[in-house]
Amino acid sequence: MNEQTATRLMALRQRMNDTGTGLVAIAPGSHMDWVLGFHPHPDERPCLLLIAPENETFLMPALNAEGTRAFTDIGFHTWADDEGPVEALRAALAAIGAEAPGLVTLDETMRADFALLLLDALPTGTRRDFTPATLGGLRMRKDSAEYAKLKMNAGIADRAMQAAFSAVKPGMTEKDLAAEIRAHFSSEGASPQFWIVGAGGNGAFPHHSASDRVIEEGDAVVIDIGGRKQGFPSDITRMAVIGLPPEGYGEIHTIVEKAVQAALKAARPGVPACDVDAAARKVITDAGYGDYFVHRTGHGMGIDGHEPPYITATSDTVLEEGMVFSIEPGIYLPGRFGIRLEDIVILRENGPEILSSLPRTVHVVQV
Repeated sequence: MNEQTATRLMALRQRMNDTGTGLVAIAPGSHMDWVLGFHPHPDERPCLLLIAPENETFLMPALNAEGTRAFTDIGFHTWADDEGPVEALRAALAAIGAEAPGLVTLDETMRADFALLLLDALPTGTRRDFTPATLGGLRMRKDSAEYAKLKMNAGIADRAMQAAFSAVKPGMTEKDLAAEIRAHFSSEGASPQFWIVGAGGNGAFPHHSASDRVIEEGDAVVIDIGGRKQGFPSDITRMAVIGLPPEGYGEIHTIVEKAVQAALKAARPGVPACDVDAAARKVITDAGYGDYFVHRTGHGMGIDGHEPPYITATSDTVLEEGMVFSIEPGIYLPGRFGIRLEDIVILRENGPEILSSLPRTVHVVQV
């Protein structure tokens, strides 16, 4: 077992002890990646990493066993297609002393049939929970290696945004600009993940992707992009204007920028996430545009592009040093334009550190 996995299992078991959890069950996916640094091929065959207070083991499809063995020395309880997983699961639970765990934590991303298989194998009355109090809580605080990869990806995204600024011009389509963005991510060995390009009225749709709409003089263009390299993502949103900006653009860009600054000021260790959302929302509401800020202020980011903590009006998650999340308020005026400014931050002792180095000022294309 490598040092990182051993350290993370130790931290997880401390959380299990603190919460009275007798079993954590993880399916192939980002939770397993965090613990082990890899995950077996995910398919319909039940595969579970089962972690008890003293021991751990895999329920492993026989078809995946040989390929997975190269990555871990954790024990396997294998099952073949002609026998099914039930007996192997019972043996796995017995081997780690988790036949009656009292409280089981389920990976909230696992398939429903995996979860029901496990719950059916446990005694009636076993309490169940998801990961926020155990594994999820640990994942929210990033270590130095995770920070380094997130910072590297933020730099790639900055340069992809600059490539977009260099390319954008009247007469090209949103899809043309998206292709330039994807090409830049690929040129740095990053996998393009998403490319929201919303010109003019399309910018008022927060999750517009990229269409055949032609970018025209006078358009405000929302550019929200992200890639992935070495297992971690990026996410940034900036604005471009083609020639003279549309009426009211400058005022609203200033309001959104002030909302970003208010959220940055509010984000401190010990502060509930909802207070950060409230700080950004108050600026926009006080300016008369509250009805046009239609989404949360931010989302966490790590192995997953969207993960806890979520910076919402209802989130009581207390922010801690090392948490990474976006701050991305916006104002969206139907039929006219939208403005969103987004940075990813890591929370330090004295406040947030922005991972991007790219200013939030609007890029003006001279025509």
